[in-house]
Amino acid sequence: MVLKLFKFIIGILLIPPCIAITQTLWILILSIHPDTQYLVPPPALALLSGLLLWLALFFVAPRPVRSYILAHELTHALWGMLMGAEIFSIKVSDNQGYVELSKNNFVITLAPYFFPLYTVLIIAAYYVTGIFFDVERFNIFWLVAIGFTWGFHLTFTIAALMQHQTDIQQHGRIFSYSVIYLLNILGICFWVIMVSPATLETMVSNIHDKTISISEKSFDLAKQQIEILKKHIPTKTNR
Repeated sequence: MVLKLFKFIIGILLIPPCIAITQTLWILILSIHPDTQYLVPPPALALLSGLLLWLALFFVAPRPVRSYILAHELTHALWGMLMGAEIFSIKVSDNQGYVELSKNNFVITLAPYFFPLYTVLIIAAYYVTGIFFDVERFNIFWLVAIGFTWGFHLTFTIAALMQHQTDIQQHGRIFSYSVIYLLNILGICFWVIMVSPATLETMVSNIHDKTISISEKSFDLAKQQIEILKKHIPTKTNR
């Protein structure tokens, strides 16, 4: 009970950073300005094309649910191994799956909702292939694949969160949603940095400044509400 309360408080405290990183993402997107040659820079267009291609398939074609369940359980297992857990078993079927680990924590539990496994595999394949071949000539195609797989992650994550998920219930909705939202938007910020003049320093600076500003405003608003409540609460008089 104490741990759940602690996570609830952390989830509330994560709301200002979530707002700050959303505002930062918008600033980064605006940095993708058109130049004299292209309306949209080719890297950004490639990422967007991959994303739109996946969205079209997601809504008109049969959904590869088993592929998502596989990625979901493998992500649990991967993050479990990274944190020293032993994998006892993994099961994947057409509509459900599970992984049995020797230990668990909120990162392992929530990892499938913020870690796009197939996208990471595409990026890893790019760098491994680059050791043996010249892959820079085909950067556009790699970026399309990244946008496509990240769209896969985004749509299935949203679909999963709209259902009853024991992963979310285990750590509380406020905490889980805050962590998932924060890390997913952070991932989008990194994609924008890859295809725009924006820098990592700009992103970190904006998130830092806006988080402090939003937190201060939230604290001041809370103080004002407390003062208003105090005025409406009758005080006891001694007789």
